[in-house]
Amino acid sequence: MIRQALLLGLVLLLVGCSGGGGSRPSASGQVGADSTAASSGERYALSGDAYPQDPPDVSEVPNAEPRREPLSRGGNRSPYEVWGKSYEVLADASGYVREGKASWYGEKFHGYATSNGEIYDMYTMSAAHRSLPLPSFARVTSQNNGRSVIVRVNDRGPFHSEREIDLSYAAAARLDILDRGTGRVRVEAIDVDQWLTNKATTAQPQAPPASPVPASVEVGSAVPSTPSGNDVHDAEEGVFLQVAALGSAESAKALKTRLESELSQPVRVASVTGTHRVQVGPLSHVDQANPVRDQLRRAGFAQAFIVHSED
Repeated sequence: MIRQALLLGLVLLLVGCSGGGGSRPSASGQVGADSTAASSGERYALSGDAYPQDPPDVSEVPNAEPRREPLSRGGNRSPYEVWGKSYEVLADASGYVREGKASWYGEKFHGYATSNGEIYDMYTMSAAHRSLPLPSFARVTSQNNGRSVIVRVNDRGPFHSEREIDLSYAAAARLDILDRGTGRVRVEAIDVDQWLTNKATTAQPQAPPASPVPASVEVGSAVPSTPSGNDVHDAEEGVFLQVAALGSAESAKALKTRLESELSQPVRVASVTGTHRVQVGPLSHVDQANPVRDQLRRAGFAQAFIVHSED
């Protein structure tokens, strides 16, 4: 009996979550196993999870900030077994891209130990994944609305074959999948070294280019203002492919940045009365939209549609 209890405790520490979460720390700070709930399956039943009773506003919770971290001592054993099925942990997350269903885990696991021994905080940008190394960072993008978040993966799960990732309450709220419980997403592991290199390059101050005075304007006279090319009041004319209409300016800007890195076309955010429309273009004519739409479909945005500058 003692041997069986010890084995059960080790399995629980490794698993951390089946829909998310782990075991609550004891008063000493050591991880303890709730063997009664675990053995009955009640603790790991998805239907047993719940919304927090009085949740804070998580709309402004910042994305996880990718950084170099050593692999956790816990949660990276490979292979490992859960419910009779074996799983492999990737040695390196580089290049990992998958599309699938995201679920979320909340109140039932809040304050419990994750698979790598940290404490699960549902109000931060974190996630559970079956095979990504712990910790690692990933961009998760909703395929329903184009919203995107960056999460730190520090837990194992979900152990439901049709699901790709388990998100924290905050991450799920930002992607607007709380009410439905699940949502289609694209998961892209972040190369931390490349991320930090890009961040350092972006942070370097650059002198603004000199603005030449038009030949038709005399020196000393007022120079006619020109459109900024930045989003709201663009004077661009032509055809655009609208990818998403979002309520968050930050999310729209993040989606614009991502699309600019994946497409060979310009991207703008047209903002009017609190709605931020992410649009690819201008395109010179409607026929040019088809190959761009194909690129968007491959990137996970199959709902793009044509709009005109006056729309």
